[in-house]
Amino acid sequence: MSSTTTRALRLLSLLQDRTHTGPELAERLGVSDRTLRQDIARLRELGYPVHAGRGSAGGYRLGQGSTMPPLLLDDDEAVAIAVAAGLAEDGSLGVSDIDHSIARALAKLQRIMPKRLQRKVSALRSATDIGPAVTGSVEPDAPVPAQRLTVLAEAIRAGRVLFLDGDPIEPYRLISWQRRWYLVAYDRNSHAWRALPAAAPARVEPGAEHFAARALPEDDLTAFVLREIASAGWRVHARITVLAPAETVLARINPTVGVVEPVDDASCLLITGADTLETIAIYLSMLMMDFRVDGPPDLVAHIRTLARRYTDAVADC
Repeated sequence: MSSTTTRALRLLSLLQDRTHTGPELAERLGVSDRTLRQDIARLRELGYPVHAGRGSAGGYRLGQGSTMPPLLLDDDEAVAIAVAAGLAEDGSLGVSDIDHSIARALAKLQRIMPKRLQRKVSALRSATDIGPAVTGSVEPDAPVPAQRLTVLAEAIRAGRVLFLDGDPIEPYRLISWQRRWYLVAYDRNSHAWRALPAAAPARVEPGAEHFAARALPEDDLTAFVLREIASAGWRVHARITVLAPAETVLARINPTVGVVEPVDDASCLLITGADTLETIAIYLSMLMMDFRVDGPPDLVAHIRTLARRYTDAVADC
């Protein structure tokens, strides 16, 4: 690549970042003002809309043109786009034209991406499952740094122990659901399988020890995570005895509503939660089955209040 071409690409990269003054660009590129103007003219000939502003607040910047010119991406940007495109490539957007365009854009990016970046993207994509878009959660958004996700994914692929705030865990799967990330892992301290919010630990440190793969808690790890959230990840929790077989209740709820445990052939225990008692009451009415509230006491009182109101509302009918 000639020095002129190299310099033009460097100039393009700078202009994509923000507005720069002419002297600033000339200094960054190590060229004269005249050479800078020539390089800007070359970019314009190639279709890049380089705008020039006058005055103390002026400078050169990339603007909008009539066609889409090529873009330059740094390593982090390329990885971020590839991961985001990969997560959406499964058709979850539900728009056929967009899904097809995503697939083509991802293929182009992967063809030119250096192997060291491909390994990062491949590790994250292969280690991640996507939760259902049709279910929701009251949990707040919890952004996770891309570097942390990369560390988690590479540990999953390599089968290496991780230390979360100093505690050793064996990582198995990442679950992305509703703008939150969870790590399915075996906790060596509690000797239990856990669904850990990836954003929660203050420190995530890769270890050197490899671990032998254990039998998973269940085949569907996404369902495992959603049930863990349903039983432990809400502000308010409740235990409900439903006077119907467990399989009947399971057929009417999604995994985020709660955990169902059989009691006998005609009843089961529903462990559920929500952001408020009112929301749990709505869930129970939508079951369209007889039930008994075992706790908490506040929910019992709320249900009694609702029952009185409904009774009063139809007393004279």
